[in-house]
Amino acid sequence: MEDELKQEVDGMGKQLFIDQLKETERISELFLVKSARLGETKAGKPYLSLTLMDRSGEIPGVIWDDAVRLAEFCRVGAVVRIDAQVQSYRDQLQLKIDGAQSCPPEHTEVADYVPACPGDREEMAAEIQSLVASISDPYLKKLLNRFFRKGEVWELFLQAPAAKGIHHAYLGGLLEHSLSVAGLADRIAGHYAGIDRSLLITGALLHDLGKIWELKMDLGVIDYSDRGRLKGHLVMGSEAVAQAAARIKGFPAQLLEQVQHLILSHHGRLEFGSPTLPMTPEAFVLSFVDDLDAKMNLMEQLRRKLIEPEAQWSDYQRSLERYLYLGPLPAEEEAGEPNKSAAPQADSPQKRLF
Repeated sequence: MEDELKQEVDGMGKQLFIDQLKETERISELFLVKSARLGETKAGKPYLSLTLMDRSGEIPGVIWDDAVRLAEFCRVGAVVRIDAQVQSYRDQLQLKIDGAQSCPPEHTEVADYVPACPGDREEMAAEIQSLVASISDPYLKKLLNRFFRKGEVWELFLQAPAAKGIHHAYLGGLLEHSLSVAGLADRIAGHYAGIDRSLLITGALLHDLGKIWELKMDLGVIDYSDRGRLKGHLVMGSEAVAQAAARIKGFPAQLLEQVQHLILSHHGRLEFGSPTLPMTPEAFVLSFVDDLDAKMNLMEQLRRKLIEPEAQWSDYQRSLERYLYLGPLPAEEEAGEPNKSAAPQADSPQKRLF
């Protein structure tokens, strides 16, 4: 009934976001279509399975009636008005969709539909530049400044997602992920003897650089570029570093090879897409902290979707090959307060653990 709807179907802009939805309520709201799949039931009746999103997250939904006609405008990348009831399934919300209408472009504000990292991107950008300033090796500092100072690459880096899915798949995700990996690397560099901090931090900041060309984001929908599919971000990042080093007078060839090795080996295993295995202490550290940060971000995204206060089991996570037992994030983290990273440490003789 109309008086039960959160918003009338009157052409107004977006009012209600996914993270505000509550079980059992009825809504009429605008969402971006992230994915759409037309299927058939065992009885041969067509249905349309959607993943809908806005800047606060995403939610699945199914259209059981008039699915073929509605599929014509419920296309990936389109903004549509959805009439639905919010339901809970396996401790996660979903939409039982009763109807859908196309939305005129003039009623669409891109910022309402593009998910972004919860932290302050200006602060994170300043932390990246502070890390660069703390590098003691003059060649590596010059190399980093080729990418992390004002210019086209820097602007792309600030906006880019870090993945198509799984982890940091949102606006500013690459910035957030790279800073987090570099922060972890910075802590570990001071924990073990013999780690070249300048080299490790350089690799941490540059390891996913190629993703600014590998991935593209159109109205919040992330996909691979043609170049990205053909070459991949490890190769493109390594090539970009080589081209930048070639413009730095006297850049040591062996040092370049060390940086490229960090980029090319950071997936850790050949079957995970690395053309070579980690073969230096710095490469080992980088591969482990990169993997750790990706997995922890995946868990954070899952925890944000939980609607019950106690710990509970997630759906089966294919990327991890297991179920996860998780509780919701503390209130301050759900509000978007990022964990502050430690201040960059200056290069110094390494201390032993004992």
